[in-house]
Amino acid sequence: MLGEIFFSLMNKYFVVTFCSLFFSNILLAKDINIKENIDLKFTCDLEKKIIKNLEYNYQTFLAKDLDENGLDQFEIKALKPEKLFVTGLSLFLSKSEELDVKVVNKDIILFKSIDQEKKYSESAIIDRNSGELVHEITKNIKSENSEKEITFYSCSKKKKKV
Repeated sequence: MLGEIFFSLMNKYFVVTFCSLFFSNILLAKDINIKENIDLKFTCDLEKKIIKNLEYNYQTFLAKDLDENGLDQFEIKALKPEKLFVTGLSLFLSKSEELDVKVVNKDIILFKSIDQEKKYSESAIIDRNSGELVHEITKNIKSENSEKEITFYSCSKKKKKV
């Protein structure tokens, strides 16, 4: 019993630490690396969400415990060498004309944007092979009480109509 609890806690902290380190390393970068043109449409099922705020300290909620749905219309379009358009994940990313970080290759798509005041950021990474999508939202970045939501999805490509 204690072993299961310990393993669960270690797993949770590993995921949060990995995501935080990964996304914080690209926070202030102006990095563009688009290696191929793509036009992908996904349907994504919500798996879980990790929340860190004044009420929750990196608490994990499964999809069945949330009042949220998956993503029906998640689309990514990339045009070499530097254009990337994301719709359906969030209004912030959909309206971001200039994402701060854009990486597209045959395996992953990574993108990040931060508001002009540098108080709010969103980033996501999707593995094109497995369909795993991680979406991170950070609010009040400069504050002691910064808030994070890390949402995990399982996505499948929508078939194109002929």
